[in-house]
Amino acid sequence: MILIEDTVISDDVADKFFVCNLEKCKGACCVEGDLGAPLEASELPVLDEIFPKIKPYLTPEGIKAIEEKGCYEQDWEGDYVTPTIEGRECAYALYDERGVLKCGIEQAYNDGVVDFKKPISCHLYPIRITKYEHYHALNYDRWHICSPACDLGKNLGVPVYKFLKDPLIRAFGDDWYKQLEREIEEK
Repeated sequence: MILIEDTVISDDVADKFFVCNLEKCKGACCVEGDLGAPLEASELPVLDEIFPKIKPYLTPEGIKAIEEKGCYEQDWEGDYVTPTIEGRECAYALYDERGVLKCGIEQAYNDGVVDFKKPISCHLYPIRITKYEHYHALNYDRWHICSPACDLGKNLGVPVYKFLKDPLIRAFGDDWYKQLEREIEEK
């Protein structure tokens, strides 16, 4: 376990390997599971604001789900998540010409239409953050659909924390990430 400021980081973040392999998984993390992607409270008004700009990037089914449910919805625990299409894929997801699920928000971001890349929970995946009163726990979420990513990461020698450098910096800052690197290198 690694401790940095008010975060507790699982050793798996340093020790396990991961590089998304969309050719193999086809973006299954955007369709599998019980709910949409977890959202931060600060992301809710952003989704409301950018929806008109990202709407052209979304599927008709995604647009319908968002127009019916809203840009986000509450789960049974009172947390906010992205809406889904009939309990399946995220309403913000779209299929590319190869049948790979991608994020419509991220496509709009890449085109310079919006300045919000995508929800931080998506950007940080396979790290999941659990928030407690006095600290946040960062854990590596092992899931069978990501086996190809684990294999590719191992073959390339890329640990989870290096694969997720940009989203970790986005979430916690550059100084925090540099401290994480130091802590791992000193182990």
